[in-house]
Amino acid sequence: MIIRRTLLTLAAVFAGWIAVLSSVMLVSDAAPGAVAFLPRDGFIAALPPDAAVVGSGWGWIAIRSDAPGLGAALYRAGGLLVLPAGLTGCLPLPAAA
Repeated sequence: MIIRRTLLTLAAVFAGWIAVLSSVMLVSDAAPGAVAFLPRDGFIAALPPDAAVVGSGWGWIAIRSDAPGLGAALYRAGGLLVLPAGLTGCLPLPAAA
């Protein structure tokens, strides 16, 4: 019973984390890039003209753009799940020596 509850809790935390990350892409332009998972056919052709594909693999494509509204544009282009990429995280970057 404890193992089952722990696994369900971990699954809920993971799902919540993914929901927060995908919401970040819709409501802010904090991320300089994004990763679109399971894009539909014609996704690359439907990208905004200022977007650049910087990587890809089976089921995902990484996109970079400085234009506002990247997340919404990627969802409109056919990305099933769009997550931010290129964020520095919570810790500040170390100063250059």
